[in-house]
Amino acid sequence: MLLKLATQEGIRDGRIDLAFRRWRKPTVKPGGRLRCSVGELMIGNVEQVESTHIDDAQAVRAGYISAADLLADLFRERTSSSRARMAKVDQTSALYRVEVAFAGPDQRAVLRETLLAEKELAAMIARLAKMDLRAGRGPWTARSLELIGTWPGRRAPELAELEGCQTLPWKAEVRRLKELGLTESLAVGYRLSPRGAQVLAALSAQSE
Repeated sequence: MLLKLATQEGIRDGRIDLAFRRWRKPTVKPGGRLRCSVGELMIGNVEQVESTHIDDAQAVRAGYISAADLLADLFRERTSSSRARMAKVDQTSALYRVEVAFAGPDQRAVLRETLLAEKELAAMIARLAKMDLRAGRGPWTARSLELIGTWPGRRAPELAELEGCQTLPWKAEVRRLKELGLTESLAVGYRLSPRGAQVLAALSAQSE
């Protein structure tokens, strides 16, 4: 579920606690979380509703000035997007009301700034070794960290080529490193986090 930045900021500030979407099938579940620009959002109740049951008060809670304004936005024509994860909205799509709340900062951002204690560092290196083993093409984790550390801000296709990989599979691997707080996405390319630099230094020392 994509949300405009203004909507995200409204949720963070407590001004918005509802979202409305037309879906063939909901893309979020109660109790789930969404990562976005302002941090992490918690998903509450997800309920199918009729458009006639949406009043102005609910519309204001969703960041609109009125129910008419909300419905006009929901039912206006939209061009399809290659980034959409669900099938294009059509006449069979149902209307859903989603409760949302700010859950706090993106935990990956917290991890990025948190250096590892000695035992934690050893556990991280062991975890990366298992990831390497499952991939079956050598220490790709160390090579990827080294590429990003050497070329911060360089385009992903160029880094993937240096690693000898196709772009999409390589980006998927880097997302796994990002989940561990080792890398950070930039407007273009990536950079190592403080934690990532610590882990790469440990891996480099280990290989000497």
